[in-house]
Amino acid sequence: MTTFDKREEAFEKKFAHDEELRFRAIARRNKLLGLWAAEKLGKSGDEADEYAKEVVRADFEEPGEEDVYRKIHGDFEAAGVAQSEHQIRRTMNELMVVAMQQINSEV
Repeated sequence: MTTFDKREEAFEKKFAHDEELRFRAIARRNKLLGLWAAEKLGKSGDEADEYAKEVVRADFEEPGEEDVYRKIHGDFEAAGVAQSEHQIRRTMNELMVVAMQQINSEV
């Protein structure tokens, strides 16, 4: 194996590792976001945990985070919870930072 091949293999492994961490961080963020939204919706305990799982599953509808935003926003509207788009997206960003910190501390 040449030095170039070794470098290429190392780069591919790092890329795969980084993508796995990113996926885990997004899933963790969505769970945290689901728990935050569940609290705003008046859910607690098992009901809040199940809602958080629904939010995580919502992310598999399409690429990106718009599907998660639409789920939270739609549920808030249906329940009469007043949260602006800005507040929801800001919370998504804040919880992504928290999720990344949690994932990095586990590694």
